[in-house]
Amino acid sequence: MPLLDTYAPPTGRHDELLDVDGKIRLQWRPLLARMESLGVDGLNARAQLVADSILADGISYNVHAEGQEARRPWELDPLPLVIAPDEWQQLSSAVAQRAAVLNALLADLYGPQHMLAEGLLPPALAFGQPGYKWPCRGIAPPGGIFLNTYAVDVARGPNGRWWAIADHTQSPAGAGYSLQNRIILAKTFPDAFRQLQVRPLSDYFRTLLDSFARLAPAEGDPPLIVLLTPGLGDDAYFEHAFLARYLGYPLVEGRDLTVRDNTVYLKTLRGLRRIHGILRRLEDDLCDPLELRTDSAVGVPGLLAAVRAGRVLVSNALGSGVLESGALFGFLPGIAERLTGTALAMPSVASWWCGEAAALDHVIEHLDELIIKPAFSDMSLPAVFGHDLKGAEREAMIARLRAQPHAYVGQEWIRMSQAPTWGANGLQARTVGLRLFAVATPDGFAVMPGALGRVAASPTQEVLSMPRGGTSKDVWVRAGTPVRRASLLKRRLGVIDLVCGGSDVPSRVGDNLFWMGRYTERSEATARLLRATLGRLSSGEDDDDSCLPDLLAACHQMDILPHEPAADASADEREKDVLAAVCDPMQPGSLANMARQLNYSAGQVRERMSSDNWHALNRMSRLFDQPLRSVGQALAAVDRAMLDSISLAGFALDDMTRDEGWRFLILGRRIERLYRLAALIQIVLSFTDDARDRSLEWLLEASNAIVTYRARYRRTPEVLPVVHLLVFDDTNPHAVVFQINELDSELDRVARDLGHHRTDALDAMRAALHQFDLTRFEAENSSAACHALAEQLAKIADDTSALSENLHERYFTHTAPDARTH
Repeated sequence: MPLLDTYAPPTGRHDELLDVDGKIRLQWRPLLARMESLGVDGLNARAQLVADSILADGISYNVHAEGQEARRPWELDPLPLVIAPDEWQQLSSAVAQRAAVLNALLADLYGPQHMLAEGLLPPALAFGQPGYKWPCRGIAPPGGIFLNTYAVDVARGPNGRWWAIADHTQSPAGAGYSLQNRIILAKTFPDAFRQLQVRPLSDYFRTLLDSFARLAPAEGDPPLIVLLTPGLGDDAYFEHAFLARYLGYPLVEGRDLTVRDNTVYLKTLRGLRRIHGILRRLEDDLCDPLELRTDSAVGVPGLLAAVRAGRVLVSNALGSGVLESGALFGFLPGIAERLTGTALAMPSVASWWCGEAAALDHVIEHLDELIIKPAFSDMSLPAVFGHDLKGAEREAMIARLRAQPHAYVGQEWIRMSQAPTWGANGLQARTVGLRLFAVATPDGFAVMPGALGRVAASPTQEVLSMPRGGTSKDVWVRAGTPVRRASLLKRRLGVIDLVCGGSDVPSRVGDNLFWMGRYTERSEATARLLRATLGRLSSGEDDDDSCLPDLLAACHQMDILPHEPAADASADEREKDVLAAVCDPMQPGSLANMARQLNYSAGQVRERMSSDNWHALNRMSRLFDQPLRSVGQALAAVDRAMLDSISLAGFALDDMTRDEGWRFLILGRRIERLYRLAALIQIVLSFTDDARDRSLEWLLEASNAIVTYRARYRRTPEVLPVVHLLVFDDTNPHAVVFQINELDSELDRVARDLGHHRTDALDAMRAALHQFDLTRFEAENSSAACHALAEQLAKIADDTSALSENLHERYFTHTAPDARTH
């Protein structure tokens, strides 16, 4: 095959694609045939489709380095790794057995401790590491299951045998990324996906849902299970949000939960709602600042007491991180024999814990053949290849081993297998490893028929790390029989399952939806005002009758420009200031800054956003990735941002369920529009007579009312009809009175639904405008009327800001005087 011309796997390693005779392995042949029919151009197009899908869906992971945080797009190789049915049967059985052994070991370590008493495990490996949590001793989790979920990193050696490289027992990550990879590649190669009869992943997630619902101590009520995340800054926050949405679990942070009388509650807009289960994405230490790590700001105070009382299921059991130590590998064979009566079907990579004298001597003697790793998962030490150490570096490592032997493990260096990847140079061989996932069931552990494949960044790289440029792979497990496509939905719903509206909206979620609404409206309003400004800049208006200075003054007073350009500022200086107001993300009030704030608020409620929402958000944020160097480029970016803001408004109105979260998003939009309308009109009415008259047209443009005005009056803008249209017209959705009426209706619904007193601030605004005499604008000089109305609008803007603060205290921080307490 021509595609194989560039494929040259190195000798001495197992190759996933070619057998020892250089022939394509049987399970790969249909996929390779499909690739060959596409050709190089077709495969490049598919690779671009994968990249575009990742970008459009905002699939990312966070990288923390040198005190900085960066969100990077997820990397996915367009070629899957294909595994034959018989090989998968052996591999999955071995993973299920290993999970069962580790679950039994946890039960022993936090229970009778026979393994320690019988000498099968050194006490120092349990009690001498931070992973063992003494407060968890004696706690029996629901069903006796410590590992509700489990993941293991495996690699294939030169002889074709699979080896366990690392166990993940606290909060195994990666299953969500595996599912996202599958969704993308199934669309990229739909024909090959069907032809190869790839096993679906949905059964694994259905099993997870059933397992949690069965084990959660719901006491006859519908179990409410949440996914607990550290927050937006976590490496895998995208996965947390994606999984929460896919599983139907509320995504919560520690501050969303509270413990009362050994019971965990979710703080919602309606009050407290009992939580029956928690799928955590926090490390053991961080879960409870009362009994575990006192400086944790992301945990739930009192959580361990609720677990101890049997009032909540926490997955995985607190303290399960003790098994993530590579130092245990050398002792697992004996433990497995003792606990299950059978040998490990998939052995761990050969390991020597340097805490034993004989093991330390072996590691030092065979340093060139080993990888030196930290013994415990909480140690931030990189893995070191012994053969890379020369001279003084080698001696320094030996000195560290002798000084702190208990802190290090020597592991055999496995020459991991290589698999084909597709890139700019065609088909290339890269080192590959797999992360497999299992979930506990009444009949043992069920293994997800797929995996998160991880691929090295270069032919010579051995460490599989996304931050170091690595790539992920989807893993296709072929079925021996036709595949039955399953749904994640329950087969049959009962009356107990019926839901109307959303009663589990956390206060934090309501807060972020509220600000998402405000930032969306603020972005659109800022874009309209900047478009009017850029239009005047591009036309070269700079005479005495130009409204450009008035526009720039308004931009400054609306906090879009940090300062008002000097009267004698050159055209270049003005252009520079306006371009910065468009594209400088570090300048407060700029359109780029608004896009960043909007993206942040939306990211906090990622699980509630549809794909279309995210496409619009990502398009908007990417508009300002590169600096804009001309007025024309800025105008194009402003137009695009305005359209994306309008799209977001459309999604909110047409696509989102009218639950409590939606109401606060709409409240945010209404409050922001009312504030900005009142503030901008007040600014223009406060201008001198000449400046006011020449500003009326751009005011109509910025308020999105120019078309309505022209259709009604067919004449040059005048103060009276403009004021009536933008302030008093209750049929104009961009008028102040219209916003007051709509906001009043929304607040009335919220107060009625959530049981709070409604505010009378809007009644006062409406009454003040109703009493204003519009005939005052018929006078020969209407300056007095303009200034009087400007004062009224300034007060409305101030009262609107106060209303926003009142909502925040009442519903989000619960500090208002009449906020309910529990």
